[in-house]
Amino acid sequence: MRKRFTLPATVTSLLLGAVILTACATTTATESTESAAASTSSTITDVDATITADAVLAANENATTTNDDEWSMDDAVEITLDGDTATSDSDAVTIDGSTVTITADGTYVLSGSLDDGQVVVDTADEGVVALVLDGVAISSSTGAAIAVTNAQNAVVSLADGSDNMLSDTSAYADTADANAALYADTDLTITGDGTLTVTGNGNDGIASTDDLVVLSGAIVVDAVDDGLRGKDSLTIEGGDVTVTAGGDGLKSDEDADLTRGYIDISGGTVDVTAAGDGFDAQTDLVITGGTVTVAAGGGAAEEVTDTSTKGLKGGTYVVIEGGSVEVDSSDDALHSNGAIHLGGDAEISLASGDDGVHADTALLIDGGTVEVTDAYEGLESTTITLADGTVDITASDDGINASAGTSAATEGGQGGGMDSAGAEMIYITGGDITIDAQGDGFDSNGSAEVSGGTLTVYGPTNDGNGALDVNGTLEVSGGTVLAVGSAGMAVTPDEDSAQGFVAVTASGEAGSTVEIQTADGAVIESFTSVKDFASVVYSSSELEDGAEYSVYVDGELAGTGTEGVASTGTMGGGGGMPGGGGTPPQR
Repeated sequence: MRKRFTLPATVTSLLLGAVILTACATTTATESTESAAASTSSTITDVDATITADAVLAANENATTTNDDEWSMDDAVEITLDGDTATSDSDAVTIDGSTVTITADGTYVLSGSLDDGQVVVDTADEGVVALVLDGVAISSSTGAAIAVTNAQNAVVSLADGSDNMLSDTSAYADTADANAALYADTDLTITGDGTLTVTGNGNDGIASTDDLVVLSGAIVVDAVDDGLRGKDSLTIEGGDVTVTAGGDGLKSDEDADLTRGYIDISGGTVDVTAAGDGFDAQTDLVITGGTVTVAAGGGAAEEVTDTSTKGLKGGTYVVIEGGSVEVDSSDDALHSNGAIHLGGDAEISLASGDDGVHADTALLIDGGTVEVTDAYEGLESTTITLADGTVDITASDDGINASAGTSAATEGGQGGGMDSAGAEMIYITGGDITIDAQGDGFDSNGSAEVSGGTLTVYGPTNDGNGALDVNGTLEVSGGTVLAVGSAGMAVTPDEDSAQGFVAVTASGEAGSTVEIQTADGAVIESFTSVKDFASVVYSSSELEDGAEYSVYVDGELAGTGTEGVASTGTMGGGGGMPGGGGTPPQR
């Protein structure tokens, strides 16, 4: 059986046991989408953390994209904007003062400026309306700069080398449908190799009531509310998108159809600074390529508030299989009410004032690199599986926490105690995992299994927490486990675990060189500690049953221990603070 004990001044032991990775985490969860004003909830069933990006997208409605070969510059209509009026030779263009209305499908090339005007597309034709912006500046004091109120599909193309600017009113009527500087009540595709600068003075910057797709172009958006919003879906395949938003940076919020309300990033560069969430997907968030940089809610140094200020948020799934992702957020950096899958060749760097990665139901990491540089808790979910990849975590509370609840940074923490075990699980089958935590380093409110990989834990320096803390069974059948931390809350796994251990009371300081040696002086493990410590726990396939091992700190013998022998010690339960481990961050 697994024991929690206080390491005495003599040698103690730790055995970690066998693991069989369950193929997926299938469960029922409650989805809760937070906002400053309201929250909605619905039940999510059969959430599978092994799901791939392709599978997530296949289960959703395809985004409507109008590619460049689906419209033509042949017979394009020219529209020249001129201050408070405009000119065009086409019968499909109506000009009323500074309002230009397009009434037929086709391609329209716009140039010049409207000082206080609007371009409206209103046609029942079933073809594509393509607006080619070639040096356009449109400002409106009464509504959207461009409003596609009726069309089958719309394209905004940025002419090569052109600079274009759109700016809308600072006050929309409550009943206004067109409430963004660039608005489309249809599917909207943005393409071309020019530049578009959008200022959303009254609400959103760019908004589509259907699918919003960015294929290319340099797009800069500054909006008082959301930067880019595609109600049914938001897709970025290329281009360079920079967003500053008083609300959410990128948003898809269709909540009446579970196959919509998703965000898909497959290429391009996206740089978001948002007062709310960086990305907010009602259902799924998928990233397979590109470069994504997000700052949300002022960053990790800011207090968590009632307003949702998460970095990347998906209501059902968050799947990242490629690209480069960097997030600095005051709330969770990555968040899903369902499951999160991180893998492929993704490069992910996260800083958070709360959790680095939080999935209500299940979290799987099976590839790529995940670095949590600053967080209250590094990884948190009910079921956590680490199967491959490189994971590096720095946390002010728990490094990895399998918990069915939410450990908020505003709450106090509890040390490992004699709590009953729940259904929470941590599985480690592969990968290279390094944890530096001030609270519990590796913490499961249920059980844990390790069968492969390398797990290195630099745990707390206070005795109210432990490098390893598991309420249920802790088994190791393979891999390498090194846990360094305080001596007050050390934990042993089940005595029938397949792989041996040695645990030694051995004190040292940050920077100390530590060696674990066999009885004949062979070094089987050597490392430099990144923090002060009072105990060393080690498990690997190199350990022999019943053999004696010694721990040397800076060349001096610090303690010896016998493999597989656990000290009876003093039970270490109940010695912590109430609420989740460690000390809440001081901000």
